[in-house]
Amino acid sequence: MLAKRVIPCLDVTLDDEGNADVVKGEQFEELRYAGNPVELSKEYNQQGADELVFLDITASAEGRETMLDVVRRTADEVFIPLTVGGGISSCDDIRETLRAGADKTSMNTAALQNPELVGRASERFGSQCIVVAVDARRNYDSSGDYYFETEDGRRAWFECVIYGGREPTGVDAVSWAKEAEERGAGEILLTSMHGDGTKDGYDLPLTRAVSENVSIPVIASGGAGSPADMVEVFEETEASAALAASIFHFDEYTVEETKDELAESGVRVRR
Repeated sequence: MLAKRVIPCLDVTLDDEGNADVVKGEQFEELRYAGNPVELSKEYNQQGADELVFLDITASAEGRETMLDVVRRTADEVFIPLTVGGGISSCDDIRETLRAGADKTSMNTAALQNPELVGRASERFGSQCIVVAVDARRNYDSSGDYYFETEDGRRAWFECVIYGGREPTGVDAVSWAKEAEERGAGEILLTSMHGDGTKDGYDLPLTRAVSENVSIPVIASGGAGSPADMVEVFEETEASAALAASIFHFDEYTVEETKDELAESGVRVRR
């Protein structure tokens, strides 16, 4: 069995003075300051994180060069794979981001609105560089493709949302993940809107549904409240990695402590 990966996530925005800050909220809202992206990245690298995910949530297009500079400075300080996403909508954006030091790029809205971009990017840069981010929320109507029983016994499907969770698409998350793989994506970053920032545990039905229907790695995201939640998502689904933010940013657990608990529970991790 391949070792499971533990991945801190840094949601990065620009403050009023144009400085980059890491922030964290709940269900993509009520953001609060969590630290400096370069310094946090260095700390997680030292703690033994397997990878880092760096998401630019800045709305202003003029902030792109500032963010690329932060990526450059981060890449100079860390020696683990770095995935960068947020606002990437073309092969030119991907090229600039990789040149800045990213190992992989992540796309959500642009990929869903223009699926051909996934294929073009994969052919140009290699599938190992192309991560498709899938943000999904539960939907209980009759228009989905894949239905699953949730914890409360209801029948639901999982709908893709875009623009930071603000706009529903009517697209089934499982169907889209399968299509993204077929088009050349090398990995799926799967975030539950239901769980994001709640620390109530990962959305197991969502993670199970997607990870069992694709053959590429799936990163579970949204809801980590403790290492026990990571143990659960690895034991109950086919997720290859677990992403977390709040538990690391606010010093509830270190990456090392998290990996210790995973190992003690029988989950294979890199030490």
